[in-house]
Amino acid sequence: METIIIIVFLAGYLAITLEHNLKIDKLIPALAMMAILWALIALGIDGYENWFDSAKQGLVSGFSDLGHLDRMHIMEESLLHHLGKTAEILFFLLGAMTIVEIIDYFDGFATIKGFIKTKKKSKLLWLFSILAFILSAIIDNLTATIVLITILQKVIKDRETKLWFAGMIVITANAGGAWSPIGDVTTTMLWIANKVSAGQLVIHVLLPSLVCMLVPVLIAGRFKVFKGLIDGDLDDEISKSKYGATMLYLGLGAILFVPIFKTATHLPPYVGMMLSLAVVATFAEIYSNKKFNISSVEGEDDDNAGHHSPVHHSLSKIELPSILFFLGILLAVAAMESLGILFNAAGALNEAIPNTDIVVMLFGVGSAVIDNVPLVAASMGMFSEPMDSPLWHFIAYSAGTGGSMLIIGSAAGVVAMGMEKIDFFWYLKKIAWLALVGFVSGALIFILLRDFVLHG
Repeated sequence: METIIIIVFLAGYLAITLEHNLKIDKLIPALAMMAILWALIALGIDGYENWFDSAKQGLVSGFSDLGHLDRMHIMEESLLHHLGKTAEILFFLLGAMTIVEIIDYFDGFATIKGFIKTKKKSKLLWLFSILAFILSAIIDNLTATIVLITILQKVIKDRETKLWFAGMIVITANAGGAWSPIGDVTTTMLWIANKVSAGQLVIHVLLPSLVCMLVPVLIAGRFKVFKGLIDGDLDDEISKSKYGATMLYLGLGAILFVPIFKTATHLPPYVGMMLSLAVVATFAEIYSNKKFNISSVEGEDDDNAGHHSPVHHSLSKIELPSILFFLGILLAVAAMESLGILFNAAGALNEAIPNTDIVVMLFGVGSAVIDNVPLVAASMGMFSEPMDSPLWHFIAYSAGTGGSMLIIGSAAGVVAMGMEKIDFFWYLKKIAWLALVGFVSGALIFILLRDFVLHG
């Protein structure tokens, strides 16, 4: 039965990887794989010798001697435990996504365009790169990429120049997301699972991530495409709403408040995110009502304005397919973990490649081909190092930045590909080697710093 389970897992993994070739949304194989894996476990529950209890991080004592009902009870408890841990991540993401959509409802991100005061391409390269690095650490690399490419489309008209800028935004946004607990789904997963703490993640991964961003930008800045001036217009209206800037700073501040809330209360991050959402939503409703009242006084015919809540509008725009994908893939990986398959894989991998650094860097390279969410989920089941072990920090860095090596290797890359119609092979030829150089440079800095701290 275990062989069948591994085959189903690998087939589902392959279908997720080939999402664009099969033209099937990756949430479909993820959900199907999850349901089939747990069904196979339930049907063959009497045939397993061992069961791994994730809550206690150990094998269930005497599992092979238990009867059918007791085994089923343990399996149901494990599934409920994994569902709870997965729900923590999903509700955290739902809260963050809703805050971002509320900011967008008030056209808050247009405020960022006000920072662009130059037409010099070399300066714009640094400006977009720094904005991507900082924004992705706060609102996650996917959203930062969407925001910056939207601004890019308004500022730069030349097609080839836009492609180069978009490619650099992908690299720098992924680098920025790797050092923040709220900057990438994978770092959020590690943070919520208590593999890393917010403060230690920043301390150990910030400099490698900065190097991963700086090296490609320094190299690209010498290219001809980043010389001269742009042809675009910088004088567009900054924001359609007078509350745009207020909601932008309020929303970003609310998201940044979440790690502080967790540190102070020791409650799961999603609790702080729900509080932040409540605060942002309150101001959104107040500002929305003010807007409606002004329209009524001025005699505008806007019957829907007073009844259309910005919170409801924002919730309707959330990426639910992504949420369902995370649900499917995380519970599928949990099935493999419960049977101990991931731990056996980790042992085999460590025997084949004794150097853990190489293993983690291979995870980074692998995340360019395979979605980094299941990779990190698998790594959490493969290794049992304590919280804030250098291994977890290195995994956060590798999984967060390694995906930049292919345009389909990260959520930021995929959305950039869709928004700018970037060709896979164009990115592979022009941008991939820059991402590789940045990834390796940052990894070497991480290893050197870690060894310096450990050995003085």
